[in-house]
Amino acid sequence: MAEPTRRPLMEAHHIRIPVSGTPAAAASARQQLADGIRTFGAFLGSELLDAAELVAAELIANAVRHANGGPITAGACLSDKGLRIEVNDANPAVPHVGLSDVDEEGGRGLFLVAALADRHGFDPLPPGKRCWAEFKVSTPLPTASHLPLQRS
Repeated sequence: MAEPTRRPLMEAHHIRIPVSGTPAAAASARQQLADGIRTFGAFLGSELLDAAELVAAELIANAVRHANGGPITAGACLSDKGLRIEVNDANPAVPHVGLSDVDEEGGRGLFLVAALADRHGFDPLPPGKRCWAEFKVSTPLPTASHLPLQRS
């Protein structure tokens, strides 16, 4: 009896970027993180890439806005478990998901993260926290139309 074919494990990819506490640095870090995720070489699809970039932008912007000048790092990891985006900052305050009033300019970032990511949350760290979001990643499996033809 033939052994079942096992899918090879995906090689894990990581990127980590320090972020200074300015809006320009936040925009630069978002772009660097998005570019880094695209270089991982896996088929992620444009929708997932767009969602990951928006989530990274929101998490980084929140850290820059609320980290009180402390150190910030942004990162991403792609593995068999999926794509995980993390932003660490030095502010221990617990982030809250919610909708702000229609007239308010901000306050919708974590609501967007919750809507776009498959999972999200935060972990307390000394001296601050790690906010994260995860996306399920499905890699295309070979189908009969992609297998080489064999001659009999």
